Amino acid sequence: MEGQGMSRLGKIMTGFGISVVAGVIMHVRDPLDTIFGGGYPELWRKAGLVGAPARAVACIFAGVSLLAIGWLYKLLFAPLELLRTCDDVGYIAEDGRSRAQAANEVRRRRKTGELPPVYPNGWYRVLDSHMLERGEVKNITVLGEQVAVFRGTEGKAYVVDAYCPHLGANLAVGGRVVGKNIECPFHGWQFRGEDGKCVRIPYAEKVPEFAKVRCWPSMETNGQVLVWFHCDGEEPTWTVPEQGEIKRGEWVYRGRTEHFINAHIEEIPENAADIAHLAHLHTPGFVSGVDLRYTNSKTWEFVRHDWKVQWEPECEPNKHCSQMLVKHALTVFGRHWPLLDVDVVARQVGPGVVFLLFDHKFLGRGVIMHCVTPVEPLLQCVSHSIFYQSNIPPLVPKFILRAECIQFERDVMIWNNKKYISKPLLVKEDSAIQKHRRWFSQFYSENSPRLRFHRETLDF
Repeated sequence: MEGQGMSRLGKIMTGFGISVVAGVIMHVRDPLDTIFGGGYPELWRKAGLVGAPARAVACIFAGVSLLAIGWLYKLLFAPLELLRTCDDVGYIAEDGRSRAQAANEVRRRRKTGELPPVYPNGWYRVLDSHMLERGEVKNITVLGEQVAVFRGTEGKAYVVDAYCPHLGANLAVGGRVVGKNIECPFHGWQFRGEDGKCVRIPYAEKVPEFAKVRCWPSMETNGQVLVWFHCDGEEPTWTVPEQGEIKRGEWVYRGRTEHFINAHIEEIPENAADIAHLAHLHTPGFVSGVDLRYTNSKTWEFVRHDWKVQWEPECEPNKHCSQMLVKHALTVFGRHWPLLDVDVVARQVGPGVVFLLFDHKFLGRGVIMHCVTPVEPLLQCVSHSIFYQSNIPPLVPKFILRAECIQFERDVMIWNNKKYISKPLLVKEDSAIQKHRRWFSQFYSENSPRLRFHRETLDF
């Protein structure tokens, strides 16, 4: 609702600006009237150029003004949207190669290591709620599967397998929503969103009892649509908690970042327990950027971050949860600025959802929903959606999200190029990493899918 309100405000401002500019252009007085003593040369009049110079200047001014208004609106009011592709971040393009070429070469040559199962059991974000309107259907790839995500006309979101069991048409490509059902674009078969059962075949006298499409257990909370995955088809044993401030409208949506990471899913949450990497990778100020070749440049060393971190798993009945407590301090020109100290509680719920809760006495309170969803075995979609106090200027949470994005993209450069080490060489200070791996192993079952490689060999 907040996003829709901002959109309406933007349209009103744009319409008002266009009206004002049009009025100025229509009524502008040309200075050449004065220069030529109240009249134009006869040649100008015959050519229809009376008032042209002034109107040209007014048009240029109007265009610049509208661009400035649009930029200010986007800066001050519109949610921040930073959507990266697979090749945008984390690869070094050298010797005239494009980023895409560099990324493909790394993916082809990188050693993967001895990997854990690729799809842990748990809840995963499919998309944000505001991205799915009533009566809309979207084609999404999740956990190596194509799914059709649609919102019924009554407002509830459903997730079903994308392929029609009749002849394999993709329900999300050309399919339409009919009430609580999704209609196949090929032959018009309709499937019920709540259980996947076929309820109508337009040319058949009877619908077979066994005619159905797989329906994924799903829930909608905290402005997100999530699906449950279990390799053995077991029902959910826990749910993602609802953030009360989001439900009550006290915290509103202020933006989202999205990255695609070429790594095993466990590598990403493991960072919470890798306390030592914070001091090395994330101490340089956010102004030094994301390219690890330059983050330690002396040009930007006047800004430094200081981190104090503790990670612990939770006990029953929340053994599927863990918490990372972060105390962040900022140093500028060697001086500590207490006003910018931030305390963050990062609570992970299952393998794919993390609540990053911010609490600042001056900048207010809010949460970043950090979600990791496997697209393929070694391709993760990571989104960060920020919800913040509605009475805090949008510029504040947008700055927080942007700064967090810079720090996160430094990790992306590591993940995209590293090998998974199943038996790492650790020192005493790395003990939390092994502790995290034991905690994360609860999301794997005996039948959890693994990535199998087939290598051609030459025998001599």
